[in-house]
Amino acid sequence: MNQTKPRIIKDFEKLDPEVQEQIKLAYQQGFSQHLITFTNKEGNLVSALPFETEEKYYLVRMTVNQAVAIVEGDDDFDEDGVLKDNVRDEYADKYPDTEPLMDDDYIDESADSDDF
Repeated sequence: MNQTKPRIIKDFEKLDPEVQEQIKLAYQQGFSQHLITFTNKEGNLVSALPFETEEKYYLVRMTVNQAVAIVEGDDDFDEDGVLKDNVRDEYADKYPDTEPLMDDDYIDESADSDDF
């Protein structure tokens, strides 16, 4: 992570639609298995989905249950929780710099941090 980027903590629903689409493209097999945990500045343990753009580093606040519900309620994902091929192709054309993250590429890096 580039430390000079603004760091944003936000709920998925409150993100700009373009950022939501980029997150879906990056996490094509769902979000729940990619959540990290950290301690916020109030001392509370928080779970979030990490996502980085060229300009910002996001921690998208969500629980495992919320992550599953977001995917289940989104028509962009199929019944198995995988981004549909036609949606993936559309988003890949719109956001060519967004790299898909596969489930086996991810390492859980849970951390204690007062930075957020």
